[in-house]
Amino acid sequence: MMSDVGNELVVIVPMLKRAHRVDPLIESITANTDCDHTILFVATDDDTAVIDAIETHPEVRLETIPANTIGDYAKKINHGYRSSTEPFLFLGADDLRFHPGWWPAARRRFGTNPRVGVVGTQDKANRRVIAGRHATHSVVSRRYAEDHGTIDHPGAVLHEGYLHEFVDDEFVGTAKSRGAFVFEHASVVEHLHPAVGKAPMDAMYAAQGSRMRIDRRTFLQRQHLWL
Repeated sequence: MMSDVGNELVVIVPMLKRAHRVDPLIESITANTDCDHTILFVATDDDTAVIDAIETHPEVRLETIPANTIGDYAKKINHGYRSSTEPFLFLGADDLRFHPGWWPAARRRFGTNPRVGVVGTQDKANRRVIAGRHATHSVVSRRYAEDHGTIDHPGAVLHEGYLHEFVDDEFVGTAKSRGAFVFEHASVVEHLHPAVGKAPMDAMYAAQGSRMRIDRRTFLQRQHLWL
């Protein structure tokens, strides 16, 4: 959908390279999302292959931001949040497969408790997620984002100080500390990650180990803010 007017959900997809993922991701979201929704890609402004791939789909939205060394994923999510108006946001990625029924399963959890602002989805990859203790990709109510922000920054969804890893750990940990997080096993958004044999390795995946060492330190330095 070109316009977000009246749509219930915006699926925000930060993009960095991987232009080949654009078509299957759009197909997966569109085929399996049971509500009026907007697909909003946020790309790097000089990533021409990605931009060209997205622009072949006039039914989706595209935003661009300058290149970032630190916090690229979080900055793209935050830009998507500020550039949209839908009452619910899905914090997406390019390497996901949406399963039938994922949206109604997540949506109904927001009606069970007025404090709920974040619903974790089942990614069928991460052990903590499979167990329902964590979420790598979540649905967020705009009300939650507007009322709270991150643990120390109003007006943002994700903390922008991580290279990439552990940003979800801070986000979920913060939501849990507010009594605002629930997990929904029936909302399946599969993570197609090479660690579980669901995608080929590439340079960005290969750099995960070195990023994690840096981001773990950042996480441990900040963890006192929500514990």
